[in-house]
Amino acid sequence: MQRSITPFHVDRNGYHLVLDTVPAWVCDQCGEAYFEEREVTAIQAAITGLEKRLHGMLESLETR
Repeated sequence: MQRSITPFHVDRNGYHLVLDTVPAWVCDQCGEAYFEEREVTAIQAAITGLEKRLHGMLESLETR
């Protein structure tokens, strides 16, 4: 395992989120990335914030 950066991709509820440079432990043999708690928390916060904004956008479209 080596400390490096790696991309993170997620498809959720009609959107695709890409984070290009997330710190992680990356396996030298297979390339699998393992994130520490700090990075997982940051990723979850980004997803939660994005979902709140998207929900707000959809609500405003529905009220028009």
